[in-house]
Amino acid sequence: MPTLPRRLLDARPSWSGHPLLAAFLVSTLSLWSCSQTPPASIAAPANPGDATASIRFDGLAYRGGVVAVANPNGAEAGAEILRRGGNAVDAAVAIAYALNVVEPQSAGIGGGGFMMIHRAATGDTVIVDSRETAPAAATPDLFVGVPEPSRQGVAVGVPGMVRGTDLALHRYGTRSLARVLEPAIRLAEGGFAATPDFLANTNCNNPNSRALNSPAVAEYFCPGGKAREPGSWVTNPSLAHTLRLIAQHGADCFYRLLPDTGCDIALGIVTGQRFSRELPLAGVPTPGKGGGMTLADLEAYQPVVRAPIEGRYRGYRIQAMPPPSSGGLTVLQILGMLERFPLGDTGAGFGFGAPQTLNVMADAMRLAFADRAVWMGDADFVPVPSRGLLAPAYLAPRAALLQPGVRAPDAVVVAADPRPFEVPGTAPGTRLPVADPVTGPEKGTTHFSVIDPWGNWVSYTNTIEAAYGIGVFAAYQDASGEGRDFGFLLNNELTDFNLAPSINPYTAGPGYNDIAPGKRPRSSMSPLMLFTPDGQPLAAYGSPGGPTIISAVLNVTLNLIDHRMTPQQAIDAPRLSASSTSGYVLLEPAFPQEVLEAMSDLGYNLVPGVVGAVQAVLFDPETGHQYGAADGRREGTVIGLP
Repeated sequence: MPTLPRRLLDARPSWSGHPLLAAFLVSTLSLWSCSQTPPASIAAPANPGDATASIRFDGLAYRGGVVAVANPNGAEAGAEILRRGGNAVDAAVAIAYALNVVEPQSAGIGGGGFMMIHRAATGDTVIVDSRETAPAAATPDLFVGVPEPSRQGVAVGVPGMVRGTDLALHRYGTRSLARVLEPAIRLAEGGFAATPDFLANTNCNNPNSRALNSPAVAEYFCPGGKAREPGSWVTNPSLAHTLRLIAQHGADCFYRLLPDTGCDIALGIVTGQRFSRELPLAGVPTPGKGGGMTLADLEAYQPVVRAPIEGRYRGYRIQAMPPPSSGGLTVLQILGMLERFPLGDTGAGFGFGAPQTLNVMADAMRLAFADRAVWMGDADFVPVPSRGLLAPAYLAPRAALLQPGVRAPDAVVVAADPRPFEVPGTAPGTRLPVADPVTGPEKGTTHFSVIDPWGNWVSYTNTIEAAYGIGVFAAYQDASGEGRDFGFLLNNELTDFNLAPSINPYTAGPGYNDIAPGKRPRSSMSPLMLFTPDGQPLAAYGSPGGPTIISAVLNVTLNLIDHRMTPQQAIDAPRLSASSTSGYVLLEPAFPQEVLEAMSDLGYNLVPGVVGAVQAVLFDPETGHQYGAADGRREGTVIGLP
């Protein structure tokens, strides 16, 4: 970072000493940009998107920095760091740890994520990859014969968030890890008011709830076997102690067993992931399976700094997450296939929410997800043909399969071979008749975005995979039988790998997303940044939601560029998602009934549901104003500094 003044003008008081008041005031003053119920329809301007027209901005404008977060307490943590002169990276790390306290079911130090950082001083974008890795004992058949693997310790990957955030601060931040941990420690120790989202998926009366998977977690989320009431006070002194250890001794305190300093978190992680539970498999009670992670696996973990993949859509530059995420490649593939259609042109039948628009969107998603299943994985282990998958000559025949008014038959929605477009002269292969591999669910994720006064940006998606991870805290018992609980949930990230050994239908070799020691599982997380044709940053956004992350990010991108919506309109508008090769399409219920009927008539099997929860920050190059837009599908909160 260059030497720049740290002075910020801020009309807001600091409420950090009064958590209840903070939660009320932040949600009251900062949720101006949210709509709890997305509108049924938004009128689209007549002209389709092109690079000659700029993004439309409205709402409150700022210059001192903006945070857009899925939780008001998390937003306040980031805003506090900006007020005190920290940059976007400092604020993002503070948000990440605060969300571990107030949104523990979605993300935290027991998991990992992708932090995309755009630096004003250099004009470049980097990504800190803190995705979890498979332990050394992992094998491709790890889950074979295991009942409900996502609830067993065998699903736990080596957590990456702590080392990832520590690296980000050292290279790109201006504050210490101890400093940015302060808001999270206060929240864990002093408490916060339980929000509807904190309570939403607990299901205290459902014995199959992952929140009830182990006694300690069940007691925390459902004390005395009863659901907490909205607004009830929640503390987590065990997590506060854990965060204090990390603040005092640094990231190594999380990854190494250092008894002389009191750093025993690693022992809690290794012990916790040995958890197993008998559950039904094909209707038969079957023993569970614990994990094989060791202290050596933890100590060896390292985050990776990556360059984004880049593409263009209607002239706009897009930077997105590369492998091990499938998010960036899949979003850019879909955009590449859709560019030949006049999306946004109401007169041509391609206005927002029009059946033709949704038809080509759904089939482009289906085709891209077919490629995703076969060709995407951890590029440190397998030769992901990223260049070939995005080559115009590869995408052109794929796009030709999209016919407005006709649903693409399942038989043609299969992966093609991009390798000849990756390495010229490579002969295309013949697809073998094998089934596409299957992965588990992905739902426990959060996203937030930050811009600071100096023009640094962060788009950060963080996760523990399914909601509540495996439903087990990092913990152990000492020699005397006394329990030691560290207050954070362990991920079940390894179920993002193929659940059984698979075959790549073109290479006849192992599936690209099969498990291997040290490998990162394929992700759908899609932190993204949008730039003008000449490279000025316009927006940073992303979403939670498992495979629907890709769809949510795509929908917002099309809304901004093609449908000429303002940022908040683009986020509020109802969304479509097709995250498999079948004809199943998830449509949010705010679409008009006649649209649902038209899609059904085309042969799509419609499923109602929610598609992601996008949080965005934006910049208007013409005025120098900063904006935020937050998603009411979760407790989206924008805080901007004057």
